[in-house]
Amino acid sequence: MAQVLEFKLPDLGEGLTEAEIVRWLVEVGDVVAIDQPVVEVETAKAMVEVPCPYGGVVTARFGAEGTELPVGAPLLTVAVGSAGPAVDGTAGPAGVASGAGAADGADGAGAAGGEGSGNVLVGYGTGAPAARRRRIRPAQVPSSVGASGPGSSPLPAPVSAVPSVAAAASAPVPASAETPASAPAQATAPTGPVAVISPLVRKLARQHDLDLRTISGTGRDGLILRSDVESAIRSVESAGDVAPAAAPDEASRQAPQGARVALRGVRGAVADKLARSRREIPDATCWVDADATELMAARAAMNAAGGPAAGPKVSVLALLARICTAALARFPELNAMVDTEAREIVRLRAVHLGFAAQTERGLMVPVVRDAHTRNAESIGAEIARLTESARTGKLTPAQLTGGTFTLNNYGVFGVDGSTPIINHPEAAMLGVGRIMAKPWVHEGQLAVRQVVQLSLTFDHRVCDGGTAGGFLRYVADCVEQPAVLLRTL
Repeated sequence: MAQVLEFKLPDLGEGLTEAEIVRWLVEVGDVVAIDQPVVEVETAKAMVEVPCPYGGVVTARFGAEGTELPVGAPLLTVAVGSAGPAVDGTAGPAGVASGAGAADGADGAGAAGGEGSGNVLVGYGTGAPAARRRRIRPAQVPSSVGASGPGSSPLPAPVSAVPSVAAAASAPVPASAETPASAPAQATAPTGPVAVISPLVRKLARQHDLDLRTISGTGRDGLILRSDVESAIRSVESAGDVAPAAAPDEASRQAPQGARVALRGVRGAVADKLARSRREIPDATCWVDADATELMAARAAMNAAGGPAAGPKVSVLALLARICTAALARFPELNAMVDTEAREIVRLRAVHLGFAAQTERGLMVPVVRDAHTRNAESIGAEIARLTESARTGKLTPAQLTGGTFTLNNYGVFGVDGSTPIINHPEAAMLGVGRIMAKPWVHEGQLAVRQVVQLSLTFDHRVCDGGTAGGFLRYVADCVEQPAVLLRTL
């Protein structure tokens, strides 16, 4: 006899509370192995594959692609311990479990294995080989199966489910699929199941006293999405703002027009972090123009010294990153963060250097760990590796967090200067503009030199202008005379 286990969206770490389903990697009826990836989700940090801790037959999936689910919401159910695809329809309620503790309640494994590993975080697993996926053809079941009793309305179903297993169920429906008791009763409201899977959508509807039965879903098979509820909320609010005598066409003319883009995922995370930075950090910016001619010449000499067998070429960004680590060693006040609750400045020993990288998913800041222990070549190789992972969407949350100082090269966009916003909770960010030929007084003579503008935005709570100016001046000196950097190597 099969036991149906429910796998919920796990806590992916780093304070993440929700994730959006990007792509399902399994179908209903597939046989999955323990720790086999079953869904690809996008969080505010990265795009990751989530492995299932159970082995068995997928009986239901909760959430269409594009649906945003909170942590703890059901993802799918797996029938474990069955020797074949069919399940006795007279079986009692299926057991429901989740997380690492769910594996302890499962009986011996069947063909697909019945023990859960509990390793639901990305990057962990038991190392069991992934079984070949096979499709089980669902048996036909009368449409009346699943009703809770004579004359009652059928229970709401998952987005997709195996009919033979769904019939086994006199099983209780997850709490996320129950009709909210607080929904306002209306005599003319339609009856029947509500095509909603996400608990987040139901909560949003309850908060605004919306009857989900009156909303038409735009998702697959009429599924009501979060955007449908938000649209209904805007419609109700717009109707409430219009005077009773106003005609409907007049109200529509007064409504704001234009496309709306949801602030979620990476875009939402960036918006929240930048807004928090502006609210909490009293920042100030100083800048200086520097003659980068000698730095460019030194880079060319370094890349030419070893010949073709010397390995990857050292980039300008890698040299600037190495200069930053040397400057932070002299001015450790800027490698810090502020503990507002304790009213203390925390000066950090290690330098975890973040660098801004523009990708198709938006702005990301991968972090080079222990940059203070690396030379320019090592930093350059790590920057190249992280940049490639960012462009392919393979960065993990751990690679995007924990930075202590950020280097922002906005010169790649063809601009000279900027006043960057500090990457909260860090204390400073160095901005680098484009390097371009400009008239410059060199050794008392007017000459054409390669000039770059450097800007430093810093938290005025951790230091005063003298420290910030000293840091920026040291960076500029190393750019103008790379030999200065040799003193600290």
